Amino acid sequence: MIDKLEFFIALARAEHFGRAAEECGITQPTLSAAIRQLEDQLGVMLVQRGSRYQGLTPEGQRVLEWARRIVGDARTMREEMRAARRGLAGHIRIAVVPTALSMVPRITEPFQAKHPDVTFSILSRTSLQVLSLLENLEIDAGITYLDNEPLGRVSMVPLYSERYHLITAAGTPLSDREKVTWRDMADLRLCLLTADMQNRRIINQHMAEAGVTPHPTLESNSMIVLFSHIRTGRWASIMPRNVAESFGFSEEIRMIPIGEPEAEHSVGLVAQYREPFTPLVSALLHEAGRLANAQAF
Repeated sequence: MIDKLEFFIALARAEHFGRAAEECGITQPTLSAAIRQLEDQLGVMLVQRGSRYQGLTPEGQRVLEWARRIVGDARTMREEMRAARRGLAGHIRIAVVPTALSMVPRITEPFQAKHPDVTFSILSRTSLQVLSLLENLEIDAGITYLDNEPLGRVSMVPLYSERYHLITAAGTPLSDREKVTWRDMADLRLCLLTADMQNRRIINQHMAEAGVTPHPTLESNSMIVLFSHIRTGRWASIMPRNVAESFGFSEEIRMIPIGEPEAEHSVGLVAQYREPFTPLVSALLHEAGRLANAQAF
C-alpha cells in the first residue's frame, strides 16, 4: 500500500504516467497497474483517464491528501528507527528563496558539526515552489518569506527581517544620498529579480504604494547576475542589505537605506506541519530556533 501511495503522489505531481514512472524508477505499465490496484482496493476511481492523463477525480484529490499524510508518517517511522539504531543520520533537502541563500551556511554549518552523518541538498526556488515542494514531500524544509503571502499548514521559525536598500555604484544617480524613498527610484536603470519571485512582488508593492511603477531594464532569477550588473556601474538594484553584504562589495558600491516607509519582511524556516516531525526535521527546527534566539542573523 505504501509503495502504491508513493506512485500515486508521483503521478499527481508529474501529471503524466511516463514521467511519473521514470521518477519512481519503474516502467509505465507497472505504474498504471499499481494505480489500478489502488483504485480496486479503495473502491473508487482516482484518475480521470483518456488517451492521456487528465487529472484526478474528486475522490483522487481526497486520497492524495491521505497519501501525503500516510507516506509522510511512514517516512517518519523509518527515520526514527534508523536514528534509534545509528544516531541522527540521513539527507536533508531544503529549498530557499534566492535572497536567503547567503545565510543558509549559518544553519547548515553548526548543524553538520553536531551531526556529521547528515548531508544536505540546497535548492534555489521561488516562494511558491518552496510551498509546493513541501506539500508534495519533495523537500524536508524551506526558507522563505513568512508574512507577505499565505503559507498554509506549516511550522515556522522566524530567522531575520529583510530591510531594503538601494544598491548602486558610486557616482551614479542618488549614490550621494544618505537615504532614498521608493518614489526616488522610479527613473533609475534597475536590475531586479523576475516577477515570479516574492522579493520582486514586495518591491512592486512598496513602489505602487509610493505611486510609481518599476520598469527594470534587466531581470534575472539569479542574485549573482544582478550583482555582476551592479558592478558595471550601469545598473542599480533594490535588495536586502544582508544579501548585498554577503557578496563583499567594495567601497565603490553604495548601500543606501530606503525610507518612506521603511519596509521589513520576515524570513524563516518552514516545514510541513506534522506530529511527530521526522528526527532530522525536528533537529533542524531546533537548530534554527537556537540561532534565531541567539540573534545570530
